[in-house]
Amino acid sequence: MRLPHFLLALLVAAVWGFNFVVIEVGLGSFPPILFSALRFVVAAVPLAFILPRPKVARHYVLGVGVFLGIIQFTLLFMAMDVGLSAGLASLVMQVQAFFTIILAAVFLGERPGALQLLGTVVAFCGIGLIALTVDGRVTALGLTLAIGGAFSWAVSNLIMKKAGQVDMLHLMVHASLIPPIPLFFLSLLVEGWDRQQAAMVNLDWLGVGTVVYIAFGATIFGFAAWGKLIRTYGAGQVAPFSLLVPIFGMSSSALVLGEEFGFLRVVAACLVLLGLVLTVARKKATVRAALSPVSARSR
Repeated sequence: MRLPHFLLALLVAAVWGFNFVVIEVGLGSFPPILFSALRFVVAAVPLAFILPRPKVARHYVLGVGVFLGIIQFTLLFMAMDVGLSAGLASLVMQVQAFFTIILAAVFLGERPGALQLLGTVVAFCGIGLIALTVDGRVTALGLTLAIGGAFSWAVSNLIMKKAGQVDMLHLMVHASLIPPIPLFFLSLLVEGWDRQQAAMVNLDWLGVGTVVYIAFGATIFGFAAWGKLIRTYGAGQVAPFSLLVPIFGMSSSALVLGEEFGFLRVVAACLVLLGLVLTVARKKATVRAALSPVSARSR
């Protein structure tokens, strides 16, 4: 891989890792479901009316919009709102890789290798250790919601795998048209008009900046650059860079938010990362699908 593209892959991983810090900051300005809705509005408009629709059946776009948009991101935002720190959220969400392997084995008949199975067991041991550290900073509800979000992400991976070769940026932009209206109504039902109104009345530049970063930095730039790298080098060479996302997420959370990691959480993080490394050691389609932050298309 050429040096500029190597640095670009590192930058994308850093942008996606720092995204968790931005989400935590943004939750100070918006209730979580409304925040998720606004993220997709900004990601979709106006690009969805400029970029051509991805060349896949509409039900694939709908599936990604529902499972990756409405369910996964909303559960993540809610998890962080009720007690999952940014650094740990960036780590826990990576269990989507292992859920993808399991779902692919059940529904697509893709048999996982021994290293994949070992990596899955090791990683879930790490998640179990995180569960033992539940306190005021990490709640059981927050951890459960994040794991649910990771499972929904894995379902979207399988949908994209079935969709085949597709431009990831075009797919994400058009899939972003689906979540806003359902999420606005869900926010109204769950969070109430008063919280929605208060968030918009008290909106400041910091709140605006978090929405812009998540929509344009993490989504538009991230997926455009990631898609370019995969088209240039193939998923097998690019996907392992996603292993750096939780590393950037945890380190930026510690530096910016002052998040502290005790001994058990450090051991848990090492186990999850080791599990990810074991799964990528064998470059099969399922592994590439699991590790790509978006898709199982090639991932």
